[in-house]
Amino acid sequence: MLSARTYHQLRSCDFAKERREHGAVGAEEGRTRVSKHVRASMQQPVLLTEEQAELPWGFRDHIQRTEPGCPALGMAPAALQRPTAPAALQRRGQGEPGGGSSSPPSSSSSSSSSPPSAPGRSRPPSSGCGSPGVRSRGGGMDWQVLTRELSLYLESQVRVGLFGSGVGLSLVLGFGVAYACYYLSSIAKKPQLVASNKRFCRFLEEYCPVVTETYYPTIWCWEGRVQTLLRPFITSRPQVQYRNELIRTADGGQISLDWFDNNDSLYYPDASTRPTVLLLPGLTGTSKESYILHMIHQSETLGYRCVVFNNRGIAGEDLLTPRTYCAANTEDLEAVIHHIHSLHPSAPFMAAGVSMGGMLLLNYLGKTGRDTPLMAAAIFSAGWNVFESVESLEKPLNWLLFNYYLTTCLQSSISRHRQMLEKLFDMDLVMKARTVREFDKQFTSVMFGYRTIDDYYEDASPCRKLKSVGIPVLCLNSVDDVFSPGHVGVKLCWQGTKGTLINSLGIMADATSYWRSLIFTLLLSQT
Repeated sequence: MLSARTYHQLRSCDFAKERREHGAVGAEEGRTRVSKHVRASMQQPVLLTEEQAELPWGFRDHIQRTEPGCPALGMAPAALQRPTAPAALQRRGQGEPGGGSSSPPSSSSSSSSSPPSAPGRSRPPSSGCGSPGVRSRGGGMDWQVLTRELSLYLESQVRVGLFGSGVGLSLVLGFGVAYACYYLSSIAKKPQLVASNKRFCRFLEEYCPVVTETYYPTIWCWEGRVQTLLRPFITSRPQVQYRNELIRTADGGQISLDWFDNNDSLYYPDASTRPTVLLLPGLTGTSKESYILHMIHQSETLGYRCVVFNNRGIAGEDLLTPRTYCAANTEDLEAVIHHIHSLHPSAPFMAAGVSMGGMLLLNYLGKTGRDTPLMAAAIFSAGWNVFESVESLEKPLNWLLFNYYLTTCLQSSISRHRQMLEKLFDMDLVMKARTVREFDKQFTSVMFGYRTIDDYYEDASPCRKLKSVGIPVLCLNSVDDVFSPGHVGVKLCWQGTKGTLINSLGIMADATSYWRSLIFTLLLSQT
């Protein structure tokens, strides 16, 4: 005869076997199948009768293996049978009086755990070891066994997974629909045109229809900061073969120009009349930047010749004088423009600037007016007001993502020329700068003779010189560009100028799709 402890051990072995069998069941069966013991515990009375329950799977096989003296199937000892409710409790359920310590007539009146002699019936011992898995000491539920039963059911549901239950799929579909609605209603919009006159605006709409079409930024990456961070990693880099040229300046310095001659041009086989586009990269950019390479690739298909203007000391050339560059000083750009025009005086000549390159180009056009060899210009992502740009970059998140990185890039660009620059600057102090403003205060403004950093920023802001521009200029800016916030104020600056500002959602990483249409439009504007 087995004790209650042995009985519980046998039940634990049986649960382990049942768990292994549950592991072999497929996901669909595991979703719908509930343990027989859990169903019995949930649906049947607390004290189960023999007719309402059955022995667990493999239970009797386990008894025969571990207890050689046990009878064969159908003759298991009474202690191993699922007991029925005590007679007193049965009578109580039928409305008969009886005490909780009453026992069936066939059993002894004592509280011993001796089982009855009938092989098919048994009662729980009076010591409290009632129906295992159902009753416990004191007549309550055996929570340990019931918890084990529930854990088997939960394990089978975990194997089903979130999507298998249908809840996860509903969440994904709901989120997808909400995101699509938000994208189409708030993100995808037509560009906003701000033109100096209606005639130029109608001209753009006729010959450059892309500026009137709805702009759909990359659906999974439309936010300006995210695009700026991911652009170096996800954009392709077309192969471009340059021809380098170093030109000398009036102060004894040198400037590096990278030429893409496009000698295989089908549209303009004559090099003397082949249109030339001067490209100005960003703050620390060179001819190797991906956006410059894409612009050259687009210009190649149109048959144009391109020249990339690298600021002093940026493209690997030596710095011959203790002078670099800034957005306000246009002397180097003037020298480059006149040099290129002198080589190809009969060719249409245009220019395009990106970020700080666009600011430098706008400041040059505002200074020269109509007295320039350039026929037209295109500007991408220029900072119209340097004060607003710096203030935007100094916000905590923007400082972490962009400002500190740009500062280190500026420091790296001058560190290789430290021996030359130490003659005029405290390089140790410059290298301690942690923001663009600190770098400009300690280095840039001092180099170009500005009394304060505010004087330099005021002179470098293109919005103060736009009314003096004398050639057609097409500008493309993003509404969410952290480098150029607050474009609404620029509208007032374009009154009386010969230019057009295009505001759209997205950043310069997506602006290269406009390049082909913009260049073609600028050429037509001069014919």
